[in-house]
Amino acid sequence: MKTAQSPLPSGFGFQSTAQEVLGSRSLEDRVAIVTGGYAGIGLETTRVLAGAGATVVVPARTLDKARKALEGIPRVELSPMDLGDPASIEAFTAAFRASKRPLHLLINNAGIMAAPLSRDARGYESHFATNHLGHFALTVGLWPALAQGARIICLSSRGHHRSSIDFEDTMFDRRPYDKWAAYGQSKTANVLFAVGLEARGAPRGIHAFAVHPGGIVTDLMRHMSAEEQAAFGVVDGKAVAAEVKSPVMSAPLRFKTIAQGAATQVWAATNERLDGKGGVYCEDCDIAEVALQAGAKGVRPYAIDPELAERLWMRSEAWTGAKLEA
Repeated sequence: MKTAQSPLPSGFGFQSTAQEVLGSRSLEDRVAIVTGGYAGIGLETTRVLAGAGATVVVPARTLDKARKALEGIPRVELSPMDLGDPASIEAFTAAFRASKRPLHLLINNAGIMAAPLSRDARGYESHFATNHLGHFALTVGLWPALAQGARIICLSSRGHHRSSIDFEDTMFDRRPYDKWAAYGQSKTANVLFAVGLEARGAPRGIHAFAVHPGGIVTDLMRHMSAEEQAAFGVVDGKAVAAEVKSPVMSAPLRFKTIAQGAATQVWAATNERLDGKGGVYCEDCDIAEVALQAGAKGVRPYAIDPELAERLWMRSEAWTGAKLEA
């Protein structure tokens, strides 16, 4: 049965932290992979999961930076991987499969935002290549290792309201480049990816969730000018306004702490009330409502459309060459 895209309610909310939503649960004997698990909300996610007993594998493009950030956190393993490099993704997934360990949690947390136009070696636009296609190839490569009951978390954003996917010119080969449209369609892809994963994983007891972490001041803003950051209510790397009108969204943006920003993905990854559920978009530590107007809370209908999810899946296979094993 398809999970309803409506709040449970969960009992948690905007101010809940990752540690609070995890509570006293033990994750001993669980193995998790957290992309971007050495910075921002990814680092907090790693810290909380490892603190509960999980072994957390953190793939990293810059190992020295990751090693320094993760120092002192127990049960963390570092491994080289670059989401923009298909060969490194293949090497990482092959090595993990060779370890014969079951994978219980895959948290596709890493991403970029509002970057100037750049392309990977295949010519693919960087937001789409990193935020979606890299995680698509990673997830497909790890599919044989996923345990019964495993959960996959796809980090999206309310920025998905900014754009659906332009299947006619996804990579901005012909239309003028717009960094917010590029970011927005990559975040829509993250939600549709969770829908496609749910359709394929549910028969095996594998469930997928897309999450919006909330507005958080992290290194994700590094490509934004000082003027753009000020428009978000951020000055000198610090939030100075409790509520501002974001240049991306029409609704006010309320800032969360990093501990609060990591909460929704930790909740979606571990809460028992989501057992047997999946394919939904979550925010503020609950399943979100459908947003019929752009800029409101919740998920836009096009981002959870199963037909668009299938179209994206087929195109993603063609773009990456990655296919699920039968």
